[in-house]
Amino acid sequence: MALETLLLAVGPNDANRVEELADTVIDIAGPAGADVVIAHVFTDEEYENVVEQLEFAAVAEADADEVADRHTTVRELRDLLTAAEISTSVQGAVGDHGDEIVDLAKSVHADLVVVGGRKRSPTGKAVFGSVAQEVMLSSPCPVTFVRGDE
Repeated sequence: MALETLLLAVGPNDANRVEELADTVIDIAGPAGADVVIAHVFTDEEYENVVEQLEFAAVAEADADEVADRHTTVRELRDLLTAAEISTSVQGAVGDHGDEIVDLAKSVHADLVVVGGRKRSPTGKAVFGSVAQEVMLSSPCPVTFVRGDE
């Protein structure tokens, strides 16, 4: 199986993991010549807040792809990947993080999903859930998990 498309799922807690995520994606996508889709999923509340911060006229006028493309973490990742001569595009979505990441992986025909997360106790996962765990269990393709310290 050739690696043609890699989906890099970026969340609200990934600002502290930009370099680790970029290094992982560069190590995987670079040698394979794969295209990278940087995906940012917002909950409804997150989306409304970001749209307001970015000074869009109204939520209805904002496009999820454009909002994601203007997000600081996405821009930093795109800049690092572009500097490594990796082809990138950006997709945004609004909804449940795990479900939307899985849907995006299907829609872009991803061969691999890369997702970040933090170390959690088994109790923490059971009580609070885990987007990364949901993606790993439901993804249509393999998932690489990049663990952060926080």
